[in-house]
Amino acid sequence: MKITVWGCRGTLPTPGYHTLKYGGNTTCLEIRNKEGFPTIVDAGSGLRLLGKKLMQSDDSHELCLILTHSHWDHLMGFPFFIPAYFSKYKINVCGIQSARNYMAQSLARQLEAPYFPVNFDQLKAKFNFDCKGPGCERCVHLKVEAINLSHPNGGYGFKFSEDNRRFVFLTDNELGYQHPGGLLPQDYIEFSRDADLLFHDAQYTDEDIVKTKTWGHSTFDEALNLAIEANVKKLGLFHHDPDRTDAEIDKIVDELQKKAAARSSRLEVFAVYEGMQIELE
Repeated sequence: MKITVWGCRGTLPTPGYHTLKYGGNTTCLEIRNKEGFPTIVDAGSGLRLLGKKLMQSDDSHELCLILTHSHWDHLMGFPFFIPAYFSKYKINVCGIQSARNYMAQSLARQLEAPYFPVNFDQLKAKFNFDCKGPGCERCVHLKVEAINLSHPNGGYGFKFSEDNRRFVFLTDNELGYQHPGGLLPQDYIEFSRDADLLFHDAQYTDEDIVKTKTWGHSTFDEALNLAIEANVKKLGLFHHDPDRTDAEIDKIVDELQKKAAARSSRLEVFAVYEGMQIELE
């Protein structure tokens, strides 16, 4: 399993000198199984660059698109996803079955007038909204499991497994507050148990959460505690606050690494950055 990060910023894109290291594009991951089949998670602004790469490599004309939820920062890249405009591509839109119609509507609304000049029905790619499980049947070796996120308006986290390697993706998940449909921290601990890699929402500091509680995001310490309790091997801090500079993220990572070491944890802690590639073999 190979994971490539095309966007890991939260809320809105943040280009500029202060985000050069960790990136300014919003959520988009590319996951390749051992056969090279691409599964895309979320359609944030990072999806535009991934689309360009797919067009240039031309190595796959079929892909799976999984959406965690329909907030704008996780969908805004879809109108600029070049493969959607070409008939040679087939896009399997997957996720939770009960949310299929909702996902179809969410994608289509990104291209509604007067906000965008091209309508969804003008796209030439073949869209399949009838996947039978959270993942696509074409993924073959990649098992996909889902869990409800604790986030305003709901959402889903996912666990990807292949050859006994597990990657858990829990973005936009507030561990310190249970939103309608959301679960308790212990549920996310069990879902992440013994994972090789966990990307978890870590948008806020303890000082931030005083005013941002109920907004749908976790603190750095909450993400660390979950990772340690779940005995995961690697924790990637995800969904960086748009106002968080590279230097500030570096400082927070250093502090968390010290906290993990002080708790006799072998956990590896890092901040996810745009362009990062991780292979789980």
